Amino acid sequence: MAQPTPLMPHATATWLVDNTALSFEQIADFCGLHILEVQAMADDLAGSKYTGRDPLHSGELTLAEIERGQEDPAYRLKMQKAPVETTRTKGPRYTPVSKRQDKPDGIAWILRNHPEITDAQIGKLIGTTRNTIAAIRDRSHWNIANIQPKDPVTLGLCSQRELDAMVAKAAKKAGTVEGAEVEATGDTSDRDKLIAELRAERDSAEKAAAEAAQEAEAAAWLEAKRAGEAGE
Repeated sequence: MAQPTPLMPHATATWLVDNTALSFEQIADFCGLHILEVQAMADDLAGSKYTGRDPLHSGELTLAEIERGQEDPAYRLKMQKAPVETTRTKGPRYTPVSKRQDKPDGIAWILRNHPEITDAQIGKLIGTTRNTIAAIRDRSHWNIANIQPKDPVTLGLCSQRELDAMVAKAAKKAGTVEGAEVEATGDTSDRDKLIAELRAERDSAEKAAAEAAQEAEAAAWLEAKRAGEAGE
């Protein structure tokens, strides 16, 4: 079983680079990072600057363990005290700051495409308030002119599984009478087509986002590799 990594791997790696004689490989292995990332930190070429975090103070390493690693470059550092994982059990869904501006677009998309989902369900799925949902619904939101309905899955506000589960739950809660009437009339083709089109659009956007992320990751790795080779 792989050992846990430090609570703040990049900050810990920065501290180890600045304060020890451990090899880049040892630091990368302990922190769960790529060796090129550690080398870029040492050469001050990393895109992000991190404030060092002392693993001795947190108990993740001991001075004796560091000295053992410095004496033997082949030695793998052992985590002395695994960081305690924190979990959120209460409160609204957390959304990264970079994505919070996308919430109104995601809410508008759900209101337009899934009116059967209640405000409480939207609030739980997106992590927003009923007042915000109501303002977007009645178009009294302060930024309504710039709100464009966009799939919350594509925006990264929720997962496809969470959205599908919420839609299914809302449809079930709406009752079976409506479903029975639709089945009796046989008028399901338009709705089925719309659902198929929306899912195809969502899948396409999700695939494109994944490919773009892979290309960006590959480009970043290549740039770090070139920087490492240049520094040798």
